[in-house]
Amino acid sequence: MEKITSFTVDHIKLVPGVYVSRIDYVENYPLTTFDLRMTSPNDEPVMNTAEIHTIEHLAATFLRNHHDFKDKTIYFGPMGCRTGFYLILSGKYESKDIIDLMIEMFSFIRDFEDDIPGACAKDCGNYLDMNLPMARYLAGKYLDEVLLHITENQLIYPE
Repeated sequence: MEKITSFTVDHIKLVPGVYVSRIDYVENYPLTTFDLRMTSPNDEPVMNTAEIHTIEHLAATFLRNHHDFKDKTIYFGPMGCRTGFYLILSGKYESKDIIDLMIEMFSFIRDFEDDIPGACAKDCGNYLDMNLPMARYLAGKYLDEVLLHITENQLIYPE
């Protein structure tokens, strides 16, 4: 059996960044999957489920309400390894194309002070597993350490 694309990336060399994981075509229309890597794989602690869950709720809400990207957002969700998130957008993009969007989104999460959207038993299957203060901290860390000063090696997977 062939390795899937994400398992061919050298996770020893991978640093936090924004990467195009793959571009797929559905009926000749491109879908771009982004790897939003927030922590250094196998090098620093992974994120806990509560903050991941909170970031997921806030980011999905932000993206699906964004004036330019609400109709282009296919999916936003966590990686199983808990080192980041996947974002799938309709269209063909490069990593640099979404940096402003990611700065806007992670600023929204960092500054969020209201009730977490969908964080109730009626709307979510695990609504008690949320941690807004830690989600805000991690969003701010990603902004400060990655997004606001992103370099070329944080936009293209290592070889």
